[in-house]
Amino acid sequence: MTDLLLQNYDFNLPQELIASRPVADRHSSRLLVYDEAKDQVIHSHFHNLGDFLPADSTLVFNRSRVFPCRLIGHKPSGGEAEVFVLSLLSEQGLYPAMLRAAGKRKVGDEFHFDGLIAKLEVVKGDGTFFISFNCSHDDLIEKLEQIGKIPIPPYIRGGESDELDKKTYQTVYAQEKGSVAAPTAGLHFSNELLEKLKEQGHKLASVTLHVGAGTFAPVKSENILDHKMHEEYFSIDQENLKVIQDAKFRIAVGTTSLRTLESSWKDGNVQFDPSAGLKGTSIFLHPGKTAKSIDALVTNFHLPKSSLIMLVSSLIGREKVLELYELAIRERYRFFSYGDGMLILRKKSELSI
Repeated sequence: MTDLLLQNYDFNLPQELIASRPVADRHSSRLLVYDEAKDQVIHSHFHNLGDFLPADSTLVFNRSRVFPCRLIGHKPSGGEAEVFVLSLLSEQGLYPAMLRAAGKRKVGDEFHFDGLIAKLEVVKGDGTFFISFNCSHDDLIEKLEQIGKIPIPPYIRGGESDELDKKTYQTVYAQEKGSVAAPTAGLHFSNELLEKLKEQGHKLASVTLHVGAGTFAPVKSENILDHKMHEEYFSIDQENLKVIQDAKFRIAVGTTSLRTLESSWKDGNVQFDPSAGLKGTSIFLHPGKTAKSIDALVTNFHLPKSSLIMLVSSLIGREKVLELYELAIRERYRFFSYGDGMLILRKKSELSI
């Protein structure tokens, strides 16, 4: 029962350990390696990642690209307004969004952003809305790139991004636009490290899961089983699916890659129909619901009481995760999106460090 109580996923983190910027070279961040079979911890750096993997491992990345989804502008009356576009997937020209402006929201309200006009079309009642824009979908994407702001999490510099974040809060292998948060475990990988991993004989594969704003949503239910997980959309193309299915030792790079793989797990392997397009998942991994699709996980250090720390706990247990986090705090690891990383090698691995 203790694993199901929200309060038992809490820990005290010194404020100065929250990283506000990444390290200068992505692959130079620190890496905590935990080998579950030996119950052993090794402190290293990310550029050494391949040295801790069995020969011929397959790393699975999430190649979704963060788009500048924050629009800062004004109402026709002159008051300040902000629109946070939650997804580039529209329904009949309507986009899900969050709004911030003075006064009560009502259908027909307009918000202006340097020639771009957002119009409130539907009040959903859950704090989100459907809005339309005075342009085509392609023009909207172009306009967002011009005037939108990258949506960094609120615990990084109060959520206020700058031009530098457009580069650093994006993986080097990002392709399809659609995420409002970066798959942050991937931020540690430079092009040099990716080449090094291939030279070491490891295989690289990718999936696409568009990260939603729900990834920031705190778990509030006292019993975590009462938490309603947000839905996100993913896909796997045929070429990458085969590499993933043929993997001898499969490593998810980040919680979003793991959620994609586990949502596709069927009959002892990852299954997906590439012709079906994007598929939704609201999978919630926690102790008692263990992932079957991976042998190892590359991940960051996550927020207290978050669904992400519960996901990691589903692999090696809540007590062990909190023990590793306390060790990381003592060793002055940097936490959260721009922080350091961790490699978890699960017990079924025959790896010998």
